[in-house]
Amino acid sequence: MIQKFFNLIINTTGQRLYEITDETNQWIEQNSFRNGMLNLSIQHTSASLIIQENADPDVQKDLINYFDKLVPMNKKLYIHTAEGKDDMPAHIKSALTNNQISLSIKNSKLILGTWQGIYLFEHRLKDHERTIVHHYIGD
Repeated sequence: MIQKFFNLIINTTGQRLYEITDETNQWIEQNSFRNGMLNLSIQHTSASLIIQENADPDVQKDLINYFDKLVPMNKKLYIHTAEGKDDMPAHIKSALTNNQISLSIKNSKLILGTWQGIYLFEHRLKDHERTIVHHYIGD
């Protein structure tokens, strides 16, 4: 049984989905992980992690549009607006999605569906540096 950690740093350039599947798979391959569990945890409260379709980019556009309608960027609706109109909406969107995702690794392969990818979902409009902790436990 082994346990390893890795911090993946992603520099975001505004609100959108950033796929991190390839970087995660590369780390799995570099370490020759065989069978185990991988927990991903984002170290921020205004961005999140999601598993989503990676075949049609319209899905990502629709998700962003949906969340912007669900949680509008209107400073008049919120008390916490210290960092701009996207401040509190980003925290709410993060609360509605995931800050951690656990995935299985079997025979050195990340178990995802055919059209699934792992995404950092940036909820802020400005550039940010985001850290996603990868924690593997297995053999």
